[in-house]
Amino acid sequence: MNCSQFATTMRSAFSLHHFNSPRLSRHVSNVSASLQPQGQGTDTPPRIGFLGLGIMGTPMALNLIKAGVDLTVWNRTKSKCDPLISLGAKYKPSPEEVAASCDLTFAMLADPQSAVDVACGKHGVANGIGPGKGYVDVSTVDVDTSKLINGHIKSTGALFLEAPVSGSKKPAEDGQLIFLTAGDRNLYETVAPFLDIMGKSKFYLGDVGNGAAMKLVVNMIMGSMMASFSEGLLLSEKVGLV
Repeated sequence: MNCSQFATTMRSAFSLHHFNSPRLSRHVSNVSASLQPQGQGTDTPPRIGFLGLGIMGTPMALNLIKAGVDLTVWNRTKSKCDPLISLGAKYKPSPEEVAASCDLTFAMLADPQSAVDVACGKHGVANGIGPGKGYVDVSTVDVDTSKLINGHIKSTGALFLEAPVSGSKKPAEDGQLIFLTAGDRNLYETVAPFLDIMGKSKFYLGDVGNGAAMKLVVNMIMGSMMASFSEGLLLSEKVGLV
């Protein structure tokens, strides 16, 4: 997808409506058949991990639970996991153990260093993941960080997808996020139903690094819009309109 195509589809994405429960049920049914470890029957739901339960991660994980996903969670501060555990989520004490016990693991971390530590550090995802599994980093990180994490994950035989989001707390709560994905195409197709639970739109942008780069472009556009809006307000005050 080139930049002009992305811009056109982004305009359409912002006009889409809120998801509803029947749609979520269909997603769970579809993904149960599409994401299965070797030797596991199609009636067994996929095991999904979620790492990082902050302002964005908590509502994203909550939407997965509401959709009936078999979810295992981890957070540095364990108490942040408790509300989700009370709703049926499982808990593991390290990213390594989450990745080892799940078919697919998502991560929403606060910054690039945290993303690297959780993926590549001691007791990190790379120590527990392996062939037949997938890792999706939905954190906002720079291109080099995303490529570094990709290298560690791919070295285990697992698949990697970067998927930074456009949207803040309220869109995360409402399942209205936009995912800017790049990396393994097969993993993108597999996780698409989960992205649809957590967001209203998704884009596949090719090689790892393109998602991070596009997030920078989107942030620049949004920042420019806010700056123009502020200048407009100031001008309206100066000419006596407000």
